[in-house]
This record gives sequence, C-alpha cells and structure tokens, in this order.
Amino acid sequence: MNAATSVNTGTVVNARGLRKAYKNKLALDGTTFQIPTGRIIGLIGPNGAGKTTALKAMLGLIPFEGELSVLGRDPRTQRDDLMRDVCFIADVAVLPRWIKVKEAIEFVAGVHPRFDRARCERFLAPTQLKPEMRVRELSKGMIVQLHLALVMAIDAKLLVLDEPTLGLDILYRKQFYQRLLEDYFDEEKTIIVTTHQVEEIEHILTDVMFIRDGKIVLDAPMETIGNRYIEVLVNGDKTDEARSLKPIDERALPFGKTVMLFDGIEQARLAHFGETRIPGLADLFVATMKGTYA
Repeated sequence: MNAATSVNTGTVVNARGLRKAYKNKLALDGTTFQIPTGRIIGLIGPNGAGKTTALKAMLGLIPFEGELSVLGRDPRTQRDDLMRDVCFIADVAVLPRWIKVKEAIEFVAGVHPRFDRARCERFLAPTQLKPEMRVRELSKGMIVQLHLALVMAIDAKLLVLDEPTLGLDILYRKQFYQRLLEDYFDEEKTIIVTTHQVEEIEHILTDVMFIRDGKIVLDAPMETIGNRYIEVLVNGDKTDEARSLKPIDERALPFGKTVMLFDGIEQARLAHFGETRIPGLADLFVATMKGTYA
C-alpha cells in the first residue's frame, strides 16, 4: 500500500523549461514539472540523468535558465528565506571529524529555529550513538545516522532527500523510511527523495518522476501506474500475437515464457495472452531507461 493519500492545498514546486549545461553536456534540458503539497515524490533516474542538478536548482545552489518557484519563492533570489522552510539531506554527511554528538545537536539547535531537540533524541535512541562520541570515532553508518537525526528533527515544509540512506545496512534503511512516514510526514509537508534502491521506497511514494537525459519521461501518481502499465507472462504460443500490440519492453524467461510490458492497453484484452500483473517500479524503470546505458 502506498503512503496515505493527502489533501493537496497547493503546489510546492513549479518548474518550467529548466536548462543547465555543464561544459558540453545538458544536465537539464527544458525540464518541466509540478510538485503538489503533501506528497512523497520519488525522483528516479540513472547516473547523470539530471536528478541532483534538479535538486540543486530547487535549493538555490546553482544558477540555471528557466522558471522555478519553490514554496512561492525564486531559489536564485530568495534562497535565505526559502531555506527556513526547506530541509536537505545529501548522500554525504558533512560533519566535522572533531565534533562530539552532543555538540552537533547544540549547533543545529542554535542555527535552525525549527529544530526539535526531543525529536532528534528520539531518532538517536535506538542507535549506538552516545553524546560524548566524536565523529572521527564513528563508523560511516553511525555518521549517517547522526546526520539523519539532526535533519529529521527540523520541522520543514519541504524535505529533500538525495540518496539519504547511502552507507546504511538494510535494517536501518527500512527503519528510516518507516520513521519518515510515522514521525515526519503529514499533509502539510512534502518529501522529494532520490535513490538507487527503488524497491525500498516504492511502498512509501505517492508519486514518481523518471528523469532521463535532463527530461522528465514519466510523471504520475502511484495509483495510476497500476491502471496504465500491465505486465503479462505470455504463453509461448501467443508471443507473436501479443507482440503485435507493441509492448514497450519484453524479456525472456525459461521454458519458452516471455514477460511483456504494455502501456495503456486494457487488462481484459491482455488476459487472453497469459497471467497479468502490475509491474514493480524497478521493472518499469528498467523498461523506460532501455538504451541509457548502451
């Protein structure tokens, strides 16, 4: 089941015709999208597709061409004001090696007016972290745990997560996303998350955006994915007939079976060819990105 459906009270991000070039490569190529309030959006794409560039544009970290409004503000000219309502977790926790856990908490409490110390301590409670420990004594996973606790304790309207659980084992990754739903998310907050572990966030997403070569190639609520895309385990004697309906992807299985993925064809029509099912997000991603890694 996806995350609870919420009431949209507006639009958090409005992007039209975003363009950003690095040397000879276009990282954003006329990128256009909208993100409503109170949603959890998965921004998913292969390396170099433009995910991080899009996030940096929203956070006012890079110059770009085009129109962009985040929480009603232009990130290029109103970044200081914007960042009071935005929280960002990058894939690398940039904490000084000499700082103690308790000092890191004190620092964030001093600089961010919406920091909740009790919430931070609640996130840290199940970990091995102790107040007197220094960052240089911590494992990579423990550093990321500390960083996540510090940032999750900030009551922001927009939370941007760029590969947030990189370096954590699967138990903490699952715990993190569960806590995100239980302790952080509500209808007034919006979360944008990028990750390579698509299967692990699929159940919490309300919407998904696939980005390829700087363009959004899929932008849909999760509840419409099952209506639009259908996978069929095609019986061997019906392969040619099924192929005539032009699947967007197919892959061979043992014993002469073929899995075909269809876009926009009614399930009743496809059931004639074999067993049908809703594709997983990872399978849909692979099909959409075919040729990207060639």
